[in-house]
Amino acid sequence: MFRLPALVFLTLAIAFGGGAWSASWMLKATSGFGAIKLGPWSAYPSLQTADADPFAKAHRAGDGRILLGRAEGLVFTASHDESGAALSGRCSYEVSGSTPPARFWTLTVTDADNRPLEAPPRVPTSINSWTTLRNVDGSFRIRLDASAQAGNWIWLNANNTISLVLTLIDTPAAASLSMVELDLPKISKIGCDDA
Repeated sequence: MFRLPALVFLTLAIAFGGGAWSASWMLKATSGFGAIKLGPWSAYPSLQTADADPFAKAHRAGDGRILLGRAEGLVFTASHDESGAALSGRCSYEVSGSTPPARFWTLTVTDADNRPLEAPPRVPTSINSWTTLRNVDGSFRIRLDASAQAGNWIWLNANNTISLVLTLIDTPAAASLSMVELDLPKISKIGCDDA
């Protein structure tokens, strides 16, 4: 007598539960379609535009952050180094090279939830174009390490995976059709505490 209603209820529970789970997983897995990948760096140039796909719009609405418009800048994120290994908060890295032309840029370390790392007072967890020491050719080297380093240094001491966020403000690269030719810094692993 209750067999048919129980099967209908079970089917609906699986359909709605599976649908909600897959939508949530998809929103956490990506910021949308149309990503450009340059080495370990990826960006979504259309994320804040009217051309953004439905997943990007839902991600933006659920995230609650104000993003840069295409004319304002571009945000690149890296969660792997040059060799393809995931970035770990227990390792030391060197970010070297140069950035595309921009009026201003920042490099920030974030945790697995895309929040800036919490550091002790007066310890840098980010660096920007105004404070970065450069070589004669305009290139730079930034060390990410738990202990203070001479030159450009960002504190890195976390138990989980991390990401690097490179934000380019007022850059002609955001409007460029040939973004695949952009020159972005390299991320090299130096060593790990647990190795």
